[in-house]
Amino acid sequence: MTAPSTTPTTTPLGIIGAGAIGSTLARLAVRAGLDVVIANSRGPETLTDLVAELGPQARAATAAEVARQADVVIAAIPLIAHSSLPVDELAGKTLVDTTNYYPQRDGQIASLDEQQMTASELVQAHLPETRVIKAFNNITFASLGNGARAAGADDRSALPIAGEDADAKQQVTALLDVLGYDAVDIGGLADSWRTEPGTPAYCDPYMPAWPTEKLSLDELVGWLLAAPVIPMSTSELTELVSSTTRGPAGGYFPETT
Repeated sequence: MTAPSTTPTTTPLGIIGAGAIGSTLARLAVRAGLDVVIANSRGPETLTDLVAELGPQARAATAAEVARQADVVIAAIPLIAHSSLPVDELAGKTLVDTTNYYPQRDGQIASLDEQQMTASELVQAHLPETRVIKAFNNITFASLGNGARAAGADDRSALPIAGEDADAKQQVTALLDVLGYDAVDIGGLADSWRTEPGTPAYCDPYMPAWPTEKLSLDELVGWLLAAPVIPMSTSELTELVSSTTRGPAGGYFPETT
């Protein structure tokens, strides 16, 4: 891929969370030539297979170790787990928040239900000394992995970012560029609701229509991985984001057999 004008980080890219989004981002990072240090909630010893797949550019660690070793850390975790992010170790760092609010999984959170704050503002409140930037929350893991393109490609897609700190936004914009995406700045964390579940820019524009028949979880994952990626240009994403109106907070997971 074409290198960006600024590098996203001079340290390994940190990833806390090794599920579908976290492991996809790790693969994209390694493919782009970045070193990666990754953690999950179960301990580094459970990441042996993933690290072996990723190769010598990757290593496993605890969440606290990831936060200490990386200047830019991606939190690829359920929103319910945000309070487990290490506060002291992340102070002064840039945290890329991928969380989304799903009450089925996270339980009801009054401050979100009443729209007093967004999910990323909740994360920022837990990490007062961290520069939180919202990104990677509005695309499925499959579209994210399959849709990465070199800079300048006609079918390169854009992803939204939101946050308060201009330097941190530049870091995350450079990271997106390295991983294969353009960035669209949609404002501060209070504006990040514009790409949360239920909004026009959430997941659907990057993929075909969801299957109408009920699938098993494995079948749904297989369908997602095989689905073609629909490119989303910066102008198309900007239009979707600017035209959306705020509805009820939170998303709903589809039922599977």
